[in-house]
Amino acid sequence: MAAKVTPAVNATKAAGIAHRLMEYEYDPSADAIGLHAAAAMGLDPAVVYKTLIVQLEPKALACVVIPVAAKLDLKALAAAAGAKKADLADPTLAERTTGYMVGGISPLGQRKALPTFIDSSADTLPEMVVNGGRRGLQIALAPADLARATKAVVRRIVVQ
Repeated sequence: MAAKVTPAVNATKAAGIAHRLMEYEYDPSADAIGLHAAAAMGLDPAVVYKTLIVQLEPKALACVVIPVAAKLDLKALAAAAGAKKADLADPTLAERTTGYMVGGISPLGQRKALPTFIDSSADTLPEMVVNGGRRGLQIALAPADLARATKAVVRRIVVQ
């Protein structure tokens, strides 16, 4: 496996957040990368969260953290963000803005810190798993620590 030092890991350490690093064999051909990651690590998909970069209208990007098995509710996100509309961002723009490759985007340690929204389902968990800043690397940490480190808004933003 590759090195375990990424901007996300460094940001987690700098914030003094208790965490564990987890690795798995990344499969770019997997239909659902997040679900594949959960299975590869032997974890319940309810504790593994994916990071999406979204375009808010008018012209703003945001970071969204939702369970890997869930679907983002774009209307709920737009309402939570006070935006007219929300849609997934162009992958190239997401990579350029965050400094991470798609499949390895972390809510932590982004090149340009984006407003972050975490689905409220995380509130019920003692620990959640998010991307560690590269494909195949995950960070397990307390949801409250992630919310505090990213200054996140915690709202219900998945399709129910």
